[in-house]
Amino acid sequence: MLRYLPFLLVLALWIYAFVDCLNTPEDEVRHLPKVVWVIVILLFGEVLVGPVAWLLTGRVRRTAAAGGAAADGHAGPGSGWVAPDDNPEFLKSLERDDPKTD
Repeated sequence: MLRYLPFLLVLALWIYAFVDCLNTPEDEVRHLPKVVWVIVILLFGEVLVGPVAWLLTGRVRRTAAAGGAAADGHAGPGSGWVAPDDNPEFLKSLERDDPKTD
């Protein structure tokens, strides 16, 4: 059973890189057109060159240090999801729905 593990890991990376490339918007693809990246991933996936190249250089990386920052590097109102306890509109709606304040 363990002899199939390397093959399955290569296959999983190949599929992940292929789907990730297909789902990445065209403006976030670097160095080559998206169609060329798909061909590179498919042709060189068996030896891991294509998927690894895509994951390292083909797409724009998002780091965890960005902290939800927008594409221009600035986080602000409307730049993404806000937790309910940090959302003033949500907190106000709770106060309106509170039956104790009637």
